[in-house]
Amino acid sequence: MTDSNKMIINLALFGMTQSGKSSVGNILLGSSDFHSSFSPCSVTKDCCLGRSCHLCGFMRRGGQEITLQIQVLDTPGYPHSKLNQEHVKQEVKHALAHHFGQEGLHLALLVQRADVPFCEQEASSLVQMIQELLGHAWKNYTAILFTHAEKIEEAGFSEDEYLHEAPETLRTVLNSIQCRHIFQYKKENSFNEQRLKMLERIMGFIKENCYQVLTFK
Repeated sequence: MTDSNKMIINLALFGMTQSGKSSVGNILLGSSDFHSSFSPCSVTKDCCLGRSCHLCGFMRRGGQEITLQIQVLDTPGYPHSKLNQEHVKQEVKHALAHHFGQEGLHLALLVQRADVPFCEQEASSLVQMIQELLGHAWKNYTAILFTHAEKIEEAGFSEDEYLHEAPETLRTVLNSIQCRHIFQYKKENSFNEQRLKMLERIMGFIKENCYQVLTFK
């Protein structure tokens, strides 16, 4: 936060290849900063920081209208189809320290396709990387964002039923992070509607965390 009427929110995106990280980042920013496309292999190779325009009138704090700006760090998929895991881990570690070293990170979003199983080996590897990068407090600064959530309804499940039927690995992670999760539906009426719904959920998590940040040295 640079002054009493402005707040900068710092987010980082993590996820496996083709989970939709870059697409989510573009929605949150309200732009097309990150390259996003369908591909049989990993698309994102480098960490990239995007900044949104100022959002006026989105929220109030202490009786005052707050101007909000979102900063999103997009990261390579993990595991990556072309880069080794240690390279990706060091790349992300450097980017977190460079972009959020002093300002701090408000929330890490683990992006997972709702229509793809949360496979134990790959998912555990990703979660372990997040734990190593964010430290022992990772549970307080992480949420899962499910993309392609419209597939849940198409399959006849409610959100609660989907989570109840989820693999034990996913349920364990959710329990660890106080069940913080977001469902992203592509069927929403507009790009802006998707954005506002996700930001409302994200700001709710950050508020519950008393606007604390995770710093990197």
